[in-house]
Amino acid sequence: MEWLINLFVEQSALQAVIILSLITAIGLGLGKIHICGISLGVTFVFFTGILAGHLGLAIDPQMLSYAESFGLVLFVYSLGLQVGPGFFSSFQRGGYRLNLLGLGVIFLGTIMAVVLSMTTPISLPDMVGILCGATTNTPALGAAQQTLKQLGEPTSGAALSCAVTYPLGVVGVIFAIVVIRKFFVRPSDMQEHEHDDSNHTYIATFQIHNPAIFNKSIQDIAQVGYPKFVISRLWREGTVSIPTSEKILKENDRILVITTEKDAPTLTILFGEQEKRDWNKEDIDWNAIDSKLISKHIIVTRPEINGKKLGSLRLRNTYGINISRVLRSGVQLLATPGLVLQLGDRLTVVGEAAAIQNVEKVLGNTVKTLKDPNLASIFIGIILGLIVGSIPIAIPGISSPVKLGLAGGPIVIGILIGAYGPRLHLVTYTTRSANLMLRGIGLSLYLACLGLDAGAHFFETVMRPEGALWVGIGFLITFIPVVIMALVSLRLCKMDFGNTCGMLCGSMANPMALNYANDIIPGDEPSVSYATVYPLGMFTRVIIAQLVLMLFL
Repeated sequence: MEWLINLFVEQSALQAVIILSLITAIGLGLGKIHICGISLGVTFVFFTGILAGHLGLAIDPQMLSYAESFGLVLFVYSLGLQVGPGFFSSFQRGGYRLNLLGLGVIFLGTIMAVVLSMTTPISLPDMVGILCGATTNTPALGAAQQTLKQLGEPTSGAALSCAVTYPLGVVGVIFAIVVIRKFFVRPSDMQEHEHDDSNHTYIATFQIHNPAIFNKSIQDIAQVGYPKFVISRLWREGTVSIPTSEKILKENDRILVITTEKDAPTLTILFGEQEKRDWNKEDIDWNAIDSKLISKHIIVTRPEINGKKLGSLRLRNTYGINISRVLRSGVQLLATPGLVLQLGDRLTVVGEAAAIQNVEKVLGNTVKTLKDPNLASIFIGIILGLIVGSIPIAIPGISSPVKLGLAGGPIVIGILIGAYGPRLHLVTYTTRSANLMLRGIGLSLYLACLGLDAGAHFFETVMRPEGALWVGIGFLITFIPVVIMALVSLRLCKMDFGNTCGMLCGSMANPMALNYANDIIPGDEPSVSYATVYPLGMFTRVIIAQLVLMLFL
């Protein structure tokens, strides 16, 4: 049995793999347990690592550093790829207000941390760790640790203070939501408001009664400068057809238009009259409405199409079909000629069966090819991220240059590649399951190493007076900014409770609190707001943790 014991205690590459795998497996299993409706998920790997470290398990320091660094890089880069497509669009469609409120939560907490560091015996590195734990943001902790290494400072204190304050960081946001709902929410705040999303498509029918557009082509009308729209079908004298851009509109024509709901009144002025029928119900059988035409979803799977503009393919005029909508990462997009297609886009195509078969050949529609992950592009992106993270950036007033580091560089490159990679004809598509797998492996590896490193002195720190002080300050940094910005959102910005909760959870990077908000609030407002705020919030916290240390240490 001695050989078995040595597998766990004798430091080697094999022992490191076994220990980290064991911590991860146990942590993920325990993370599925729900207590009062709350589960910690992958975060439990962190606490399992702490317990393992407390019990005396340890691995070679160099292997620990490598595994921790690689896990962090893999996690933040995959995260950047995921949020990249929606990162810059989150500043549009009214999302700027949600992001400003989210930044308010972040900056209030950061200011509190800096001020408390100056007025209490807690050192700034430890306070940054408290800030990361209070906001449940392990990528920010990784960035802070990299900065401390650059400055020649120890990193164990930040990891330990983060571990001590993390549990109340998870629960604190939920407690704040409970308090806000109990004492500050009015009945009107619970009403669902329409989320202003310019990408959300809206279908309407119009009758042509405006003499100004009689006998003009669709292309001429689209160039006038009215809001973007797509004409999917045209009814004339009882016959339905797919209109090409050269199609001439005549008086009393009926047209089916895909646009956005806020632009429908403007298009009513353009065309003449909007019919009352609701075409946005999910149970509409489009193929039964016009038996000669069929509607089919076609997925872009040919790499040659990646990065091309929809209009450049000339599918409408060549094949007599129409593309009404494009589904990308769960978001409906208008199929305008200027839309840049990406691998994995799902196009709604309307036309005759033979024509649609020809379009399938152009676009691919071979789902099997999408299941093969583009590993080369992932590793190229990681290399670029590490190079960018190593670039020294001189900032006036700071003695040493700032570097984005292992956390900042890869997340920046991940966001940029996710957002603009297809424009450069880079194949960046990965299935959602593949992305979640990469993120899960990276985060689990990082949390296991982080907990193992902090576990040796965790419990003795909690029992000391400074440990209690860390926990108390961490809770204040969690609770106070959330309550203050909730009141600003509800009273000054007149936002509803659902959007407010989503904004708070997104700015605190707290999916557990989002699950609680979804349970108590009808509709998907919390999830939409969370997705809008999360990318900028995550990026800001990663950068600001480094800047605080550079500026005030």
